[in-house]
Amino acid sequence: MMKRLLILLVLLVPALAHAQEFGRHFTDSTLRLDYVFCGDVQHQAIYFHQAYRGGEWAGRRHNLAAPALRGNGQVQVLDPDSGQVLYANSFSTLFQEWQATEEAAHMQKAFENCLQVPFPKHPVDIEVTLLDTHAKVSSCIRHRIDPSDILIRPLSDNGLETLWVRKSGALEEAIDIVIVSEGYAPADKEKFFKDARRADEALFSHEPFTSYQDRFNVRAVFAPSTDSGVSIPGSGEWRRTAVSSHFDTFYSDRYLTTSALWTLYDLIGTVPSEQVIVLANTAKYGGGGIYNSVTIMNSDHPTFVPVLVHEFGHAFGGLGDEYAYGDNPETMYPADTEPWEPNLTTLVDFGSKWADLVPEGTPRPTPLDKLEEKDVRRIWNTLSADEKATLNRKIGVYEGGGYQMKGVYRPVQECRMRINECEEFCPVCYRSIVQMIDYYTSTSE
Repeated sequence: MMKRLLILLVLLVPALAHAQEFGRHFTDSTLRLDYVFCGDVQHQAIYFHQAYRGGEWAGRRHNLAAPALRGNGQVQVLDPDSGQVLYANSFSTLFQEWQATEEAAHMQKAFENCLQVPFPKHPVDIEVTLLDTHAKVSSCIRHRIDPSDILIRPLSDNGLETLWVRKSGALEEAIDIVIVSEGYAPADKEKFFKDARRADEALFSHEPFTSYQDRFNVRAVFAPSTDSGVSIPGSGEWRRTAVSSHFDTFYSDRYLTTSALWTLYDLIGTVPSEQVIVLANTAKYGGGGIYNSVTIMNSDHPTFVPVLVHEFGHAFGGLGDEYAYGDNPETMYPADTEPWEPNLTTLVDFGSKWADLVPEGTPRPTPLDKLEEKDVRRIWNTLSADEKATLNRKIGVYEGGGYQMKGVYRPVQECRMRINECEEFCPVCYRSIVQMIDYYTSTSE
């Protein structure tokens, strides 16, 4: 009996310590911070817009000062006197993706962004930093938040119908996902809730999410749109929808996004959330996933399952795209900087990536198998299990990834982050997702 009590104490002490550290500086509620990120390819700026006090804090209460990944931006909550980092998180933005477009060379634009941190018990400084492709600071803002400020707007229940899709644990123990409807008219409510269940089933029937499904909560928020469907500017179709999403983002016909993040978070209201999935009522192929920002996904295309898992790999796991195309190199991954995404490398700091998984003597770059001489996407379903395993699990340093044919390397030849046809994440992506799940849910640091 005494031995069992000792074991229980050993398990409880870290959790209690984390709770005490969190409780020293924060309350069990959410501080939502709205910003405008703006500029062009040469100059960027961050402007603070509004602070809100939201519902219960759904985020982590441990690993408080250390983001899991570098990301393309970071938010820090700082003690004003000592400068101690009380909480930090990383993210990416649609604004920074836009900066890589041709339009950003001759036009300035502004983008909405929402960041969530635990609500402080005492005045704190908030520092938001954007990083360029060389991991250098491109813009930064630091401002004071006093929890007694009468202009911090309280959020209340907005009256939208919310459904539990998956309930696995308490807020402080689980990763909380909220699915928001987009392009579902009032008459489409039951279809949305059915689609939300399909999204949950798609995600948690895929490893490693299957094995760790007891660490996730999922809720669905029905925000009715005036019109059914979403906007497709390329076809002249504009619809009045809950978060004003549209295809043809950056003039790419399959890139479905929303810039209305303030509206999106207004719809979420006080529903606790760490990851947001916008489910768009359309059969047109497309979607998007931005790290610690939003996953947006079509509901009815035949590739719904693989694309949702792929995009959530971006938004939750911070995974990069492993495909490459064209002859013109992009500038998102310059040769002198190691990407922060765990499944891409420029070999600048390969030791921080999957070097420990590469068999000794493997050449860099690693030669492709003969199967790769064919259009693997077209013949994937004709391959044997062993052939698929070779392409998906034979770890090396394969050139081509992050949209670039040269200078960027991926772990395997084919992965869920490279083609929709591949059924599984590669071992590197799998490990990275598990590490992310542990980061959010494990109480050991």
